[in-house]
This record gives sequence, structure tokens and C-alpha cells, in this order.
Amino acid sequence: MVERMVDVMTRLRIVPLDDEIVFPGMPVTLAVDTGRDERVLLIPRRGGSYARVGVVADVGDRVRLPGRSLAVSLVGLHRAVPGAASTDGDGVLRVEVEERPDDVPPPSLTRDLEREYRAVVDEILQIRGDDGRVSAFVRSITQPGALADTAGYSPDLTIDQKVTLLETFDVVERLRFALEFQRERLAELVVRKRIREDVEGGAQKQQRDYFLRRQMDAIRKELGEDDGSASGDYHRKIAEAGMPEAVRQQADRELSRLERLGDSNAEAATIRTYLDWLIAVPWATRSEERLDPAYAREVLDADHEGLDDVKTRITEYLAVRKLRAERGMVDTRRSGAILTLIGPPGTGKTSIGESIAKATGRQFVRMSLGGVRDEAEIRGHRRTYIGALPGRLVRALRDAGTMNPVILLDEVDKVGADWRGDPSAALLEVLDPAQNHAFRDHYLDVELDLSQVLFVATANVAETIPGPLYDRMEVIRFDGYTTNEKLAIARGHLWPRQLEKNGLRTDEAIVDDQVLRQVVTDYTREAGVRQLEREIGTLLRKTATGIASGDRSTPVAVDAALVRDALGRPKFVHEAAARTAVAGVATGLAVTGTGGDVLFVEAAAMPGKGGGLVLTGQLGDVMKESARIALSYVRSHAAALDIDEGVLEGRELHLHVPAGAIPKDGPSAGVTMVTAIASLLSGRPVRSTIGMTGEVTLQGRVLPIGGVKQKVLAAHAAGLTEVIVPERNAPDLDDVPKDVRDQMTFHVAASVADVLALALEPANLVVAAA
Repeated sequence: MVERMVDVMTRLRIVPLDDEIVFPGMPVTLAVDTGRDERVLLIPRRGGSYARVGVVADVGDRVRLPGRSLAVSLVGLHRAVPGAASTDGDGVLRVEVEERPDDVPPPSLTRDLEREYRAVVDEILQIRGDDGRVSAFVRSITQPGALADTAGYSPDLTIDQKVTLLETFDVVERLRFALEFQRERLAELVVRKRIREDVEGGAQKQQRDYFLRRQMDAIRKELGEDDGSASGDYHRKIAEAGMPEAVRQQADRELSRLERLGDSNAEAATIRTYLDWLIAVPWATRSEERLDPAYAREVLDADHEGLDDVKTRITEYLAVRKLRAERGMVDTRRSGAILTLIGPPGTGKTSIGESIAKATGRQFVRMSLGGVRDEAEIRGHRRTYIGALPGRLVRALRDAGTMNPVILLDEVDKVGADWRGDPSAALLEVLDPAQNHAFRDHYLDVELDLSQVLFVATANVAETIPGPLYDRMEVIRFDGYTTNEKLAIARGHLWPRQLEKNGLRTDEAIVDDQVLRQVVTDYTREAGVRQLEREIGTLLRKTATGIASGDRSTPVAVDAALVRDALGRPKFVHEAAARTAVAGVATGLAVTGTGGDVLFVEAAAMPGKGGGLVLTGQLGDVMKESARIALSYVRSHAAALDIDEGVLEGRELHLHVPAGAIPKDGPSAGVTMVTAIASLLSGRPVRSTIGMTGEVTLQGRVLPIGGVKQKVLAAHAAGLTEVIVPERNAPDLDDVPKDVRDQMTFHVAASVADVLALALEPANLVVAAA
């Protein structure tokens, strides 16, 4: 049991303490007035309010300080709780005090706390460098309450922590508080010690490294291998690099800085890295071009089927350079070529870059720009940043090893922009022949001549390329391959490549053109050939599995049955005849990001609000306006179209464009919508062999549209034999491959009347069929 001493009530002079806290057993000397009192109550005061607990102190010697002020030596005795206060006759504030000496708890409650407290204090004193006197003082204390109060001596405890200790009467609880506070002190001291040791260790290491380097310098000098050999190596490399004069001066300045700073300076590594990059640029190295247009055409024809536009442009580029070289004309800084190949995926835009390099005898480097959002990727980072590097163009020249490579800027339409800058803005200077002779990378900070580089950019769509950048490009359109071109690509490139990929020899699997054509027409409907290669790969994997398992003997003849077994049922069928067999359905043509496509427009009438129009199929705003224009035109020209003018009274029209999960927009479906509505209201079906495209106006004029070649190729792939195009698009038909033109009939229309006359079945045939 805890022994409890009897509380004693006395009346004592109150002495407020503003700056410090006195604990029992603590001797202090304070400049306070205690009068003639032998005992006083010392109580902390903060912000005008007193603590709940004070300390009764014995008054000792009184001394006079310089300046005639008095000081008193005091010794704290025990805690006390102040009560009612009053002023005596001398004007001294006195207070009723309930003296609260410490209780003595059982040793079992405090033994572990005392042991741990003493251990923590010993560690603190050891870190602080105690000479042993303080630790001896702590060991001499036997009472747990007095031991806890020694925490009040700590200068690291806050006033609030000391007040907490003072106001805690329970000795066990007070000891816990003291232990907690001292643990916090110990943790802080350990961290401070570690930081101090790290700092001192770093300084000592720097001094040690400095002396070692000085010794190494002395040894090198004795051996004749001083720093002059390293700087001499840089001097030699700079002299051999063939740098322009301005770049040479910059390199010499940086090398002089390096020699002055020495290897021990932290900036030396940065300067060496910069000099290494300056030297890595092939300033004076150029590939020897093969200026042979005929040879270049042969290489391009061997590597790629079709793509006559880009092949012709490369041939022209080489022919011009050949003439200038033969006639002694010096290349100007505007003589570079910047080609941009825009077309659907899988049409060979990326791979033709390698063929161009092969045909011209240049090195080839590919830069993928898809998803690039940091302008520093193009221009590099400034040398002030840690880990700075040159941009991709400098790295491309280093990798190529020449100043006139073919650099392919792949997926330039997918360059992004955010708070780090706009990479497409940095490309403005790169892709401008009038400026790229003085391109300045942020890291190198010297002019770099890119005018001899042949830039080839690729993109899927032109709409996402910023206008100023697009204006600097020479655009060549890739509109996709015809069936015959896909057949030739499959035979000459895809089939051999997939044979090798699937571990087959050329004599182990044979296929004729009819089977390949079946794969092209029934299992793919794309502008490029990627899906076609995947289907051929599936077919040959099935063949390889049969050969490896012993189920098939070589050579395996790939026929229609094996195609059906490997690829399943046909994925695409010619459905135009079935879809347009009823009135109200017309076949339109569209362009997507993956090439041309066939698009059906369906119209239906039903009871409802008179003249109302319902639109479905995820149509965009422009397409919705085209639908309203189509309905307005048909209603306003009903008599001329042999349509009952009251046919829509009490009825509303529903226009739907199937593939409802795919968003659609654009004006080129205007004539298709007019035709579908006119077909529905007149009861005359649309001819199943015909597709159409064109924008329509309220006056019935058919306006030109884009993507004619891609739309015609899509119509041909879908089995259509006739196509209606706007009259002003007639010249665009020259871009359609000759073999497709020979198999199709083209009609040009200037007005909706021309379209309907061509597209709708004659009225007498409809009556006869009825």
C-alpha cells in the first residue's frame, strides 16, 4: 500500500516565477523579494495565470547583487496546492497552501521505471559528454519522486512539459511522464549526433580525397602522366571532330574551365559530360549518297507494293540532287526535304522510311513521338538541371553517326502538350527548311545544321496536327491498298515472313492466289495489311501444328477448307444487296481513322408527331444537320420527286445509321440520307450495286468532299460496282488505282436530282414487282 502523509495547511508568501520552474530538491538563486519569511511558495506564472501546483521552498542566504538589487538562495522542499489568497497588512500577497509531500509507492511499481529512466539518462549524458558528476548525482537519488523531478533540470524540456511534471502528484505517473520526455530528448539527440557525424564524415572524406588526389597528381607528374594527358586527349578529340568554328570555340572555353577547376571540383563531371556530347555529334561526317533515281525506284518497288506517290517523290528528290551535283551547283540551306506520310495504320508508312534510307545510301534513325509531352524531348534540357541530356535529335545524329541521315518522326499526330511545354512547337523549327540550318539544342547551346537531314514524318490523321506545323510539311497521302495490291504484298512479303516466323520451310506449305484472295476479301476489311498478316500467321500456325504433331504430311496445300478450319467462318460478307432490297435503305461511303468504309443509312416512318425527325446511331452535330437538310429538301421538293405531299402528316421519320456504338460525323453522308428518305417515301428501293458520297444543300446542290480514293477502295472491297461522287470531285478519281477504275463505274452528280435518278430503281419496275 502507498503510504500517505497528512496534508498540512499553511499560509505562505506567494512568489511568482515567469521564466523558470523550480522542483522539490532543486537549489536556485533568484532575484526576488521574500521579506523576512523563512518559507515561500514558488509558483509558475504564464500569461497572467498561475499553475495549479507550486513548490514550498526554504529561504536561505540573502545577497546583494551589483546595482543594489537583492537575490535569495532557495531550496525546493515539496509540492503544494495554493488555495485562497489575501493581502496582509504590509501589502504582501499570501495564500493558503495545502502542502503535498510525495507519497512513497511500493517498489514493485517503480523499480522497472526507475531502471529504464536511469538508463535513458545515462545515454543522454554519454551523448552530451558528461564527465561523470551528473551521472553520479542521478545514481545517488533513491526516492522515485525525486528521481522523476530530475527531469526538470533538462534544458531541452519545454515549459509545458515541466508544468506537467510539477502538477503530477502520483509518483508512478510522474515517473512515466519523465521517462517519456527523456526518451524524446534521447531520440532528438541521436538524430543530431548522426547528422553531425555525417557532416563531419563528409568533410573528412573530402579532405582525405583531396590529399589523395594531390598525392596522385604528384605521382603522375613523376611518371609524366599528369592531367595534361587528359586535357590533351580532349584537345585531340576536339581537333579531330571537325566542328564549326563557333562550336570549336565553345568546346575550347569549356575545356579551359575544366583545366582551371581540376577533377576535385563537383562541376568537373558536368563539363566532361558536356564535352563528350559535343564530341559525339558527327560534325564532319556525312554518308555518301547514291544519287541514282532508277536504282532507288527499284529498291522501293522491291520493298513495297503500290505507294507510287511517295516513290515518285523520292525519285524526284534524288534526280534533282543528281543534276545539281553534276552541274556543280552548291546545295543551299533550303535544299532539305521534309515529307509527311498521312494514312491509315498498316499501310507501310513506317517501314518505307527504312527503304528510303536504303535507296539513298543514308543511315536510318527512327524517333517515335507518340505520347511525347515534354518539349525538352526535342530540344533537350538546359545544363543547369541535374541529369540534363540533349534532345532526341542530337541523340539521333549521334546514333546515325552522320549529319545527313534519314530521320523518321513516327506518329507526329499523337504529340501531346502539358505544363512542360508543347513538343509540336519545338518541331516548327526542326521541320522548316528555312530555319533548321541553325537549330539550337538547349543542352549543347550551339547551332546545329539539320538542313542535310531527310525528315520523313508519319501520321494517321491530319486533323490533330497543329496548323503551323502542318503548313511546313509536304504531305503525301496513303489511302490504302487495293485487293490486288494486298494480294501481291501477301504473296511477296507476308507469306514468306510468316513461314519463317512459324518455323516452316518454303516447300512445306504452298498456297495459290485464289486462296490468298479469299483471305483478303472474306477475313479482312482494312486499308493496310496488319490484320491480313495476322490472319496468315494464324493459318500457318495451324499448318505448323499439324506438321509437328504428324497429322499432316508435307508439302501442305493450303486450300479453302483449311482456311475455314483455321480462321473460322468469313468475318465480312457483301451485304449491300440484302440491306438495300427494301425501300428506305441507302449505301453511303465514309472515311475513318483506319481507312474507308461502307455506311448504311436506314429510314422508317411511323405514326407520331407530324414532320418529326428521330436520329439514332451516335451522330455528331454536323451529321444531324445533314439529316435535317435532307428531310427539308425532300419535303420541299415532294412534287418533283413524285412523293405525296401529305405522306408525313401525322407521322414522324426515324433515321438510323447502324453500328450504333461507333460515333459518326461529317457532311459527306448528306446525299445518302436524301436518297434513303426519298426511297422510303416514294417506295422505290435503292440499287444494290451503288454507293454514294457527297454533301447536300437545301437547294439540292451536291458539294465536294474529301477522301474519295479511300471511299472508292472501300466500295470496291465491299463488292459495289458503281459509285456516285460530286461533280467537283471528278478529278480525284485519277488517284484511284487503274485496276479498280477498270472494274467500277463512276457517276458524277451536280444535284440531288442526278443522284436520285441514278440511285433509285425505276418506278415502273417497282409497280411490276408489286
